[in-house]
Amino acid sequence: MTTVALDLAALAQSIKEWGRELGFQQVGIAGLDLSEHEAHLQRWLDAGYQGEMDYMAAHGSKRSHPEQLVPGTLRVVSLRMDYLPGDTQMAQRLGEPEKAYVSRYALGRDYHKLIRKRLQQLAERIQQQIGPFGYRAFVDSAPVLEKAIAKQAGLGWIGKHTLVLNRGAGSYFFLGELFVDLPLPVDAPHASEHCGRCSACLDICPTGAFVGPYVLDARRCISYLTIELKGAIPEELRAPIGNRVFGCDDCQLVCPWNRFARPTEQGDFQPRHQLDNAELAALFRWSEEEFLSRTEGSPLRRAGYERWLRNLAVGLGNAPSSIPVLEALQARREHPSALVREHVEWALARHAERGAS
Repeated sequence: MTTVALDLAALAQSIKEWGRELGFQQVGIAGLDLSEHEAHLQRWLDAGYQGEMDYMAAHGSKRSHPEQLVPGTLRVVSLRMDYLPGDTQMAQRLGEPEKAYVSRYALGRDYHKLIRKRLQQLAERIQQQIGPFGYRAFVDSAPVLEKAIAKQAGLGWIGKHTLVLNRGAGSYFFLGELFVDLPLPVDAPHASEHCGRCSACLDICPTGAFVGPYVLDARRCISYLTIELKGAIPEELRAPIGNRVFGCDDCQLVCPWNRFARPTEQGDFQPRHQLDNAELAALFRWSEEEFLSRTEGSPLRRAGYERWLRNLAVGLGNAPSSIPVLEALQARREHPSALVREHVEWALARHAERGAS
């Protein structure tokens, strides 16, 4: 038994080393008890904070019971990969209302394929060492409580803004999981949180999406409104969105722990098509073919062309009145989509009100 334990301990250490060799900054191993987080999720769902994200309530208890999602699972290997694309000056973009703000994670290529490929490579490396074993890789692609698992694996704590925070790396990282049927020794969960009295993330939210510490009403969150919401953005939330056309980083930008965030070395996460310095009007002129071409392999595809135009119309409505802005809006006034037309008319009305005042 002692030999087996030593072998498992050595294997766990090797898995962490192999993970780092594959570009992950940290690897931890978690057990399967997520009961505390299961109760929190249920309270959140009961309050209706998930909005249209019906998938958050689907799959019964599988989300908080990895062994039900993948029978035979004994441990979850949790991994994080930094994505901050260097000095993009994205905070500065929030002060340039004629330019588009795209969340930092979405400036480069879609992370799902890259991380899934690395997880598969890790599984194959384990298999080379010990022979066939049961496993399944996940990257934000199934009912997995990835933040809870990361905390259990010792990767960090869940901050007041509901994101995982790491003392040495902040919060600008992706998470991935490898469910395994190996009884590996688990890492100590991150027992304490280090937010203290700080409420910067709660106070900065443009739309007031935080009900309180650790509780986010997704229905008011700009990331939800610009990415997940399929219909019209509620009128009272359009002005606070400003120039944020895909996601929002405000709660991360003000977090003191993100002074420790390090730029990624992954070339795939670097900005593409100058999305870190693009004019709203220029993006609004993209045809659907241009959108599909320039967002190939990009997280922006999740919104789709119609919602991309919806979001940009809101941004243009919040931008200073100028000839390029007004011409861009006028050009889409007869767009075939009622959703796009509604937001264009709202934007034009905003400019008309400003001109009259």
